[in-house]
Amino acid sequence: MFLESVDALSYSKTSNNLFNLISDIVDKVGDNNVVQVITDNGSNFFAAGTLLMENYPNLYWTPCAAHCIDLILEDIRRLPIIERVLKRVIQMNSFIYQRLGLLNLMRQFTNQKNLLRPAKTRFATAFITLSSIHKQQHNLRKMFTSQEWRSRKWAKKSGGKKAAETIMMPSFWNGTLYALKLTGPLVRALRLVDGEKKPLMGYIYEAMDRAKEAISASFNQNESKYKEVFEMIDKRWQCQLHCSLHAAGHFLNPEYFYDNPQIEQCQELVNGLYECIQSLVSQLDKQDKIMTVLTFYKQENGLFRNQMAIRHRKTKAPHEWWSCYGSSTPTLQQFSIKILSLTCSASGCERNWSTFEHIHSKKRNRLRQSRLNDLVAAKVYEERFSLRSRGGRLGENIGSSSKGTTQSQPLGQANDDEEDDEEGYLSLEDDMRDVDDFSEEDD
Repeated sequence: MFLESVDALSYSKTSNNLFNLISDIVDKVGDNNVVQVITDNGSNFFAAGTLLMENYPNLYWTPCAAHCIDLILEDIRRLPIIERVLKRVIQMNSFIYQRLGLLNLMRQFTNQKNLLRPAKTRFATAFITLSSIHKQQHNLRKMFTSQEWRSRKWAKKSGGKKAAETIMMPSFWNGTLYALKLTGPLVRALRLVDGEKKPLMGYIYEAMDRAKEAISASFNQNESKYKEVFEMIDKRWQCQLHCSLHAAGHFLNPEYFYDNPQIEQCQELVNGLYECIQSLVSQLDKQDKIMTVLTFYKQENGLFRNQMAIRHRKTKAPHEWWSCYGSSTPTLQQFSIKILSLTCSASGCERNWSTFEHIHSKKRNRLRQSRLNDLVAAKVYEERFSLRSRGGRLGENIGSSSKGTTQSQPLGQANDDEEDDEEGYLSLEDDMRDVDDFSEEDD
């Protein structure tokens, strides 16, 4: 739901100013109606979030999970071996996409597939594009050794020679494979937390654990190959691990709870659940009631033992599951739905902000603030109604215009309007599926 925007040109983004800005909105909505506030991961927002929780003990501040994973990808990109690979990719893509004839030749060899794959974030775009190039490895080698290539003027230019050298270089493909093994599970996790098909609070705690397990498995548990990256992940993800909402969401997600008996014994998860009960349920008698009926959930009593409830643990979204099968414990049901209906990323709001920027163009820059808010709200709700009819993903078109995507393209620029394609290697059809096993050998 879009509430309003604020003209912050006169604001210095200090923690106190950000706190005052957010607290004004919380007061307008009513602090009893706010469960969670999600912001950027910057230190000023961290301090503002801390102040917010001190002044409003019944709500939680959490950093944006999508932004956190994107920062991890940025850290990985700075690794020397990854940096060298991406530098060559940038040079090759720039050379190909700036020449229409060469672009058409490339598409002939790749079955009309593009190398550039725009994504929602800049660093995800880099590795999704790298995945696309990896999948076209043999076709690109055929192109750069074909008579069509050798007979054209591009092959004689320094950029063309450099591109052909890159494609025929075994170390480039070894580096590409290494990069994809490190980043594939992370981009999957990013796509999960960036999604808006269902609330993700019940999945975020598990997401990074599975990503790390997939990275480790892709290197056959050879820790020396991924130790540095795990340190990067742990450093960035630490702020996400200790959020009580994430712990409670994991505990109350039936897909994980009933498959893993250790969850009930995990002190961090149990403490997180109890803290959320104390913070979000103000009446002591309701707190006691939740603690009493929690045993029904743990022991699969009542409707929790129903065969449909058991069958739907892995197919229904957690909040929908509780809505269908939690009626035997109504107080716990209400509490669980409140937590499991939450998101863990602010990226959807950022796409709505793209709508604001589009409306606030030079032709419309004299619109009053209230009028701008109305226009953005109308656009957001139009997208939501459109989502219901087409069964698509909220936010796919909300930031687009005839000028093309506003997402910066660090790996060259495509000259067509091909849609974002993160399927295949980056498919998340099952949400938490393990990374594909990239085990192809170089020729």
